[in-house]
Amino acid sequence: MSEERKKAVALSYDAAVHEAPVVKAKGAGTAAEAIIAAARQHGVPIRKDPSLVELLSKVEIDNTIPEALYAVVAELFAFLYQLDQAAKQEEERKRGDFPIS
Repeated sequence: MSEERKKAVALSYDAAVHEAPVVKAKGAGTAAEAIIAAARQHGVPIRKDPSLVELLSKVEIDNTIPEALYAVVAELFAFLYQLDQAAKQEEERKRGDFPIS
């Protein structure tokens, strides 16, 4: 039995430029490993979701995602935003910074 090839898709979203997230990179095997390594190197969170990767891999690079995927990708971005906020709060806690509201 052969091991399934690793796949990866990188998304970007800038509301000032695009109406929806854009596929910035995609690949399988060593290309997927390079995408994942670059994400880790730059502190970009990685979420494993083979079904979503399969759907997003059909989108051409530099194209926006299809409307049918807006909801699921919005959930992904919300998850990543929460991770980012939690990391910032942890960093503030470690530095002794306590925001007052």
